[in-house]
This record gives sequence, C-alpha cells and structure tokens, in this order.
Amino acid sequence: MTTGDFTRDELMEVNAARALAGARTCFVGIGLPSTAANLARNTGNPDLVLIYESGTIGSKPTRLPLSIGDGELAETADAVVPVPEMFNYWLQGGRIDVGFLGAAQVDRFANINTTVVDRGPGRPEGRLPGAGGAPEIASNCGRVLMVLRHSPRNFVRKLDFVTTLGHGSGPGDRERLGMPGAGPVAVITDLGILRPDPATAELVLTELHPGVSVEQVQAATGWELRTAGTVAVTEPPTAAELTALRALKAAGTSAGTVSAGKGAGR
Repeated sequence: MTTGDFTRDELMEVNAARALAGARTCFVGIGLPSTAANLARNTGNPDLVLIYESGTIGSKPTRLPLSIGDGELAETADAVVPVPEMFNYWLQGGRIDVGFLGAAQVDRFANINTTVVDRGPGRPEGRLPGAGGAPEIASNCGRVLMVLRHSPRNFVRKLDFVTTLGHGSGPGDRERLGMPGAGPVAVITDLGILRPDPATAELVLTELHPGVSVEQVQAATGWELRTAGTVAVTEPPTAAELTALRALKAAGTSAGTVSAGKGAGR
C-alpha cells in the first residue's frame, strides 16, 4: 500500500480511533463515532469496552452496527441493561471514561446542534435526528470526543439550535451548570484536529492531516479559527489500520444489503 493511498474520510476515522488509546470505556454514538470506536477496538485498544445507548455493555460487533437497536450489539455484548439503568447508574454515575459524539453543527466552544437547521427565508426548517442521549453523554462522561466532516455548513459561528452543551460560552459554564465531566477535549475532522484552549475553551487548530493547509481549514470554518503556535501533522494511516477499517465497512455494507433483500421479499 503506497503512501497517500487513503481518503480524507479514512484519515479522519483512523485519527478518531487513535484518540481512544488508553480509554477503558466508551459511550458510542452511531455513525462516524461508531466507526472510530469499533476500529479502535480492532486495532490499538482491543480491551476497550463499547457501550451503546440501547443498554449494551461490552459489545463486540463484527461489522458496523446499523443503529443502536442493531441486534448484533446485544448478541455480542457482555451485558444488556435497561435504558434507565444505563443512564441513571452507568452514565450519570460517572462510570464511563469517554463519550464519542457526532454533530450536524458545532460552534467555537464545541456546543452541538443535532435538532434543527435554518434553511433560509421562505423555506421550512430542516429537522435533524435530535438529541438522543448526547446531552447526558456530554455532561457526564469523563471526557468527550467529537468527529465530523469539516465545512462552513457544519462549523458555524452561531448554532441554529443548542442541542448539547460543550463548553457553553467559555470557561466556567460547565462548572456553573453542575456538569461533572470535562466536556469536549478534541474535535476530529477530515482536515485536522481542533482542541479547546485551556484558558478560553475556544476551539483551536492543533493538528493538520497530511496534505492539508491551515488556510484550507480556516476557509472551511464559519468563524475566525485560531491556530496553535505549532500546528503538528498527523501520522498517515498504517496498512494495518486501513485494512481493519475497510474490513469493518465492507462487512457493514454486506449486512445492509442482506437486510434490504430480506425486507424486499416480505
């Protein structure tokens, strides 16, 4: 496999998986977060315990789950608990290290919108999937990672709706609201990695992916993005990481095709 034989999405997914190095437990969102978490368990962190909102603990799916209700999550789990227990005991009890979330919109303080977007004058608002467990995850997990593609549509100056609080309007907001977790510590995109400034809680560009410039990231961000004094470059995916990632995706595609075929025959 030659250098550069990967896509920007794969760069993002591999770096998101690497961010879980050393984590013990991860509360996983469906979509890109699930891809990253399952890749982490299949590569650099085989002991990572994957926890899903449906109540599954220690899931070990052989493919990417289609939803939190995917049967393989329960079939491969160490335990399945009721959803109220998952939230009241495991999540709100501070027993989960990392929450991994996606987003439709993110602002400079890593606040999230997954509820509704303004589609412009004369057009109805665009409805999104909604909050799910994201507000509780962002509030109570030890720390939060986020993964999404980088564009001005997603990285906005002002959210159309605040679904999930990241760092509010700056330092001290989480503490004032009684949120025990540290909140978002990294936002991983297909262009690079942003982290909150310790003094201001504002997202700062700290790492670029290979072949990406600071100017590209700034142009894809809806506010004047600050950069770290030294912006590092992430390591390209290894052959082993790419092989594991592509196998996961291929297995998921195959499962989706089989499910669609079964449904069509009824």
